[in-house]
Amino acid sequence: MANSLFFISTCIFILFCSPTLGSRPYFPQNATTAALLAASNADGICSSMVQPRGYTCEEHKVTTKDGYILSLQRIPLGRAGGRKGSRVPVLLQHGLLMDGITWLLSPPDQSLALVLADNDFDVWIVSSRGTKYSRGHVSLKPEDEAYWDWSWDELSAYDLPATFQYVQSQTGQKLHYVGHSLGTLTAMAAFSKGKLVSMLRSAALLSPVAYVGQITSPLGRNAAEAFIAEALKWLGLHEFNPKGDVVTKFLKKICAKPGIDCTNLLNSFTGKNCCLKPSIVDVFLDHEPQPSSTKNMMHVAQMIREGTIQMYDYKDAGENRRRYGQSTPPAYNIANIPKKVPLFLSHGGADALSDVEDMKHLLRTLKDHEQDKIVVQFITDYAHADFVMATNAKQVVYEPLMAFFKLH
Repeated sequence: MANSLFFISTCIFILFCSPTLGSRPYFPQNATTAALLAASNADGICSSMVQPRGYTCEEHKVTTKDGYILSLQRIPLGRAGGRKGSRVPVLLQHGLLMDGITWLLSPPDQSLALVLADNDFDVWIVSSRGTKYSRGHVSLKPEDEAYWDWSWDELSAYDLPATFQYVQSQTGQKLHYVGHSLGTLTAMAAFSKGKLVSMLRSAALLSPVAYVGQITSPLGRNAAEAFIAEALKWLGLHEFNPKGDVVTKFLKKICAKPGIDCTNLLNSFTGKNCCLKPSIVDVFLDHEPQPSSTKNMMHVAQMIREGTIQMYDYKDAGENRRRYGQSTPPAYNIANIPKKVPLFLSHGGADALSDVEDMKHLLRTLKDHEQDKIVVQFITDYAHADFVMATNAKQVVYEPLMAFFKLH
């Protein structure tokens, strides 16, 4: 019975069958950025997810060069206390359709953000633009089409540099980085251009997403090959809101396709996660999924269809030339990541989004990385969600991760 309830709940999450599962605050057309910020802090991550568990937590804001106002939370101490400011900072970056609560979904002894805080790290959590706690902008509103004119290119070029610089300025130290899923792609893209590395101690990439041409997720592949995101953009939906009616209708069409089992849709989407408790779904659905831009979803779909890592393709030579100075999008060369950057990569044998074959491609690309600067962990039974929600993730992933950090 418990498993059935779990599968039903996860089906509801992925299908977003009911727009009433959760709701983000509604802001009228004339809402100011100040009002957005005030509303986002009213039930902020610190007050809702960290302080009730006995941890010190600070709310911060940082503005990107292109005007987006991002929410950051700092957990400077563990439950045992200590001396603030003496710890090494770690920045945590979530993946697609998630936010900073990714790192706080499990009990304190299983949530990475709190595990790190209890192990003497100065923890910083960021939520990407467009998510509930990072919907501010210096001049635009979420109702504006222009607000959603970005893909993960901008997350890599603007969001990550802004947060890195802010954390370094606040702590006076270089930082460790942890990314999950899309949070690994944006980091690798930045590192490949030589960005951020001067502020970086090391990077832990959980369920790495770089090459995605071999993903085995039926839902992910069918959505890409059916040009679902492009159809939504054509309909004028610039915000990809997973709880919206139109998105739900399109996803239901995907689930009607042969080979997709919507009675167990979480596994259909991410791979068969080995180690999630059914009770975590209730916590998950209280906070997730989060919006992204439709353009971002289109960019990911392009990567799946074409098997490439390149900037967003406008599918128009003239527009690409105007944006990039060439008729095709520039590629990100992952092999250009500086070979001395310490990397910890952890991937799973059951992961349908960070597929084993795509991971082999990534590791071939990194074959010339200094061998004493790269650690690759392979967990046979882990799938995509296990890395942030598994009951045994502390022992299996987080303890080796922290040991790696302490070497660098």
